[in-house]
Parts: sequence; structure tokens; C-alpha cells
Amino acid sequence: MSKQAPPEDAEEDEAFSSGKDPDLRSSEVTEGAERAPHRAMFRAMGFDDEDLGSPMVGIANPAADITPCNVHLDDVADAAIEGVEDAGGMPIEFGTITISDAISMGTEGMKASLISREVIADSVELVAFGERMDALVTVAGCDKNLPGMLMASIRTDLPSVFLYGGSIMPGEHEGREVTVQNVFEGVGTYAEGEMSADELDELERHACPGAGSCGGMFTANTMASISEALGMAPLGSAGAPAESEARYDVARRAGEAVLEAVENDLRPSELLTKKSFENAIALQVAIGGSTNAVLHLLALAAEAGIDLDIDEFDEISRRTPKIANLQPGGSKVMNDLYEEGGVPVVVRRLVDAGLFHGDQMTVTGRTIEEELERLDLPDDDDVDGEFIYTVDDPYQDEGAIKILKGNLAPDGAVLKVTGEDTFHHTGPVRVFEGEEDAMKYVQEGHIESGDVIAIRNEGPQGGPGMREMLGVTAAVVGQGHEDDVALLTDGRFSGATRGPMVGHVAPEASAGGPIALLEDGDEVTVDIRNRELSVDLTDEELDERREEWEPHPPNYTSGVLAKYGADFGSAANGAVTNPGAKRQD
Repeated sequence: MSKQAPPEDAEEDEAFSSGKDPDLRSSEVTEGAERAPHRAMFRAMGFDDEDLGSPMVGIANPAADITPCNVHLDDVADAAIEGVEDAGGMPIEFGTITISDAISMGTEGMKASLISREVIADSVELVAFGERMDALVTVAGCDKNLPGMLMASIRTDLPSVFLYGGSIMPGEHEGREVTVQNVFEGVGTYAEGEMSADELDELERHACPGAGSCGGMFTANTMASISEALGMAPLGSAGAPAESEARYDVARRAGEAVLEAVENDLRPSELLTKKSFENAIALQVAIGGSTNAVLHLLALAAEAGIDLDIDEFDEISRRTPKIANLQPGGSKVMNDLYEEGGVPVVVRRLVDAGLFHGDQMTVTGRTIEEELERLDLPDDDDVDGEFIYTVDDPYQDEGAIKILKGNLAPDGAVLKVTGEDTFHHTGPVRVFEGEEDAMKYVQEGHIESGDVIAIRNEGPQGGPGMREMLGVTAAVVGQGHEDDVALLTDGRFSGATRGPMVGHVAPEASAGGPIALLEDGDEVTVDIRNRELSVDLTDEELDERREEWEPHPPNYTSGVLAKYGADFGSAANGAVTNPGAKRQD
């Protein structure tokens, strides 16, 4: 019996082709006779011929029950999936890790936070690459989700839409709105004896009423706002609260928009320019955004191959006034901004003042100015002037972010102004080799007016992981020392930190930076107006100490902390680990 002749090539192509655009990367796993096993796997998951002939859109979803920021993200992702399906795409959902910054705060576990940014970016990149996806909708809730997802989109350079999970609503306690920031500061107030245990307990029970990211202009809301300024998320998409119908509408539109980006072959490499990053910084400083955005924007620019120097944050902040009165420096939260029209009302004022590049493209295929015209925004005169100030009559004449330099921070340090921008402080330093000892010192009531607290060996490599210090900073403020005690560290701060707290000191202690040479009693100066962070020591005295200095031994010699810790670059360059990213030397 003779063997059956193989089908002609043309017949084979017709029998095993879905008609998918051969330029779509997913055709590598869906088209042709040799991909029958691959299609069989897809069919096992319920996909049909129509799906297999459509663009394959990855829905990267870090949903988890370990933080209110992410606990609702399955619902948000479902709405995005609905949008992709309605627009004719094939949505494929996959998960990533997340770390709850607020829950790990003040513990050794906080060292995992910045590392999670890298793991999220790495994992999304790997899935998109390995499964030959055509596009991405990247969903994010807690702080490091946002830059991690944006970094992944930049690395893959696939048509991508960034989708924020939305902010938590404020709680109510004793007739006032409260957030988790109030609880952290309440710990210090309780330690000082000015709040009872019952009062702290009641505050704890009312501050976080449901799902969503922390409510003030802290890191998550800052990065969500910045995603609009970069053009990676549709303008107006950051503000809708978590679990609101408006949030799910945003998610459905994100799913639809990503198919438009596929059709137009609109990729991050076409969206992101130097002007995009200038826009992001302008918005950050105008709304009083988190210092963490400095780190993340430097990392995003490095991933995109765009030159961005830490000094440019200060240059833009000098010319861009702060025009939003948001927590932690002000009184309002993200939902209040949303009720006034959201991020676009701030962007509109910056564009009109010539402080924002309105001609920059967005993921919708339209420019910022074109998007502003399409949005149903309140008239500028109808925006609450006690909350969103004008550029001509701002809340503060300069933006909130300051880059300090001096013999303690030759490569720069970062401070966010939440009070008076004329702060000048010189005082004796008390040096701590890690966060725990500093927290114990503060909680025991040892700090006095005029002190300077230095916490070192908490940088990207030295920690490793560059822990946030909200526990310590909030305890200082909670004890009534917001204006008369300064703190500096080579670690980071939460976006909820307020007061004269200087982070990202570079070079870090483990790299032999001058912060490693401080001794108890040295006179340290923090001068915001002159952008100075210095110690009253001569170069010769610092050199003598450096000859005696020995590096702090690594805190971890195996596992994920050792692996990523060894790869981190300087905070002055974004603390990137990607060896192919553009790093400033």
C-alpha cells in the first residue's frame, strides 16, 4: 500500500492558516502544519479559530491578596480582557509577583521592594518574549508594579497600554479624612505619649476602607500620573478610584486601545522621547509627587536609551511651580484630584504656561494637546483654586523635588519639599548602620530639636534593595519634629514621607561614598535653597577617614537579594540591573 502524497504547499498553507497577519509575532506559534501541537495547547484553554487568527495580547496582572493595592486587580484585568475581545484581539492573562510596600515597611522584608520592580520587569519581558505575544496591557497596583510594568513594555517594545488599578478612597476618623500616612505618623505620636492606645487603634481601623493604592500623591499615584505624562497611558486614566465603575470603564478602553496600537504599530520606542521625560518630571514636581519617581524615571530612561541626568530634575523643578495641594505635603488625595478633572487639568495648565510639551504623542495615536481637546474637562475657571493653583499664582514658586549636592552627596541626593522651601538646618549627626537601630532610637525618645539622623548601608547594593524609611520618618514627624530634625540616608523614602528627609544619597555607603565616612557629632548641613548637603569636614579630613574605612560586609551572600543586589547600579542612575540599559557614568 503506497503512502499518501503530502499535500501541496498551497493546500497546506490554506488548511493550517488562520489568515493572521504574518507580521504579527504570534504567527510563529499559531500558523502552519508544524504548529498543530501549539494550537492544540491553545484549544485546551478554550481558544478557537477566531482567537488564533487575532493579535495575541498579554494581560500582565499582579493581582494578589497581600495588599489592598492589588486585591481587586482580577476584576480590573477582566474588564481589560473584555475590551480586548470586543476589539477583536486574543487576550492571554498571566500573573506576576507583587510586594506590599506598606506591609513590609519597617521590616527586613522591605529590602524586597525595589528588587520586585526588577523581577516584575524581567518576568513580563520573559513571558511576552517566550510566548511570542503581539502586544501588552500591563496592569499595576502597588508602588513597584508601576515602574516594573513600564520597564517591561519598554524592553519588549510591543504595542502597550499601561493600566492602573486605581486609588483607595480615604478613610474617616473623628470627622476628618485619613490615609495610611496618618497611621504611620500616629505610631510616633503614640510613642511620644500624645495619642492613646485606643486612639491609635481606632485610627488603624478606619484609615484604609477598601481596595486600591494608598490615597495621597504617594508613589503609586505619582507613577500612575506620570504614565499619562509619558504617553504610555491614555490621558485621564489615572484618577478613577479602585472598584468604581469608572475604573472598569478605563480598563475596557485600555483593552480597546491596545488593538488600535497594534493596528498602527505604535510602540514605546516611538512614544518615548527626551521631551516625554521632561513632561513626566514637570508633572511630578508640579503635583508634589514621590521622590521614588526620580529613581524610576531614571530607570525608565535608561531602559529606553534616553539620556537623563539627575540634575535635570532640579532644573525642571526650578522653573516649574508646585500647583497642587496634595498629601503628604497638602490636604487632598487622589480622589479629590479626580473630582476636579484629574491629571489632565494640571497638564492643561502646564501646557498653557509653556512648561509641558503638548506636541508629544500618546498611546492613543494622538498628541497631548489633541487629547486635551477631546476630554470633557471642567472649564479652567471652575477648578477649585484652593486645591489646584494657577501657574501665575502657585502653591509654591518652585516644584517639590530638589536635588542636593555637596561633599556628602557628590552624585546627588533627593528631597521633596512638603513644608517651607527655605529650610536650612545645621546640626550634629547621629549615625546608624541600618534602619532598625535608627527606629529604636527614635521610638525611645532620644531625638532632640536640631539633630540630624543618618542611616547608611541601605542603598541599592548595600541594603541591598534600598529600603523605604517611612516608619522612621513618620515616627520623627509624629513626635513633633517635622521642622527641626533632618534625616539623610542612602536608602529611600515612601511617597508618604514628609519633612526635611534627604534620600538616595550617592554614592552610597557600600560604594565608599562620603556618607560612609560620617561619625557621630559631625556637623551636617541641609540647605534646600542652595541645594546643599554637606558635612563640616575638609577634603583632607575626608581622605584621612577614607584610608581607614573598610566596606560593610554583604548582608546576603546567596539567594535573590544577593543576586539582584550585586547587579544594582547607583541610585543616581535609577538603580537599574538590566546590563543593556543606558547608564550614565
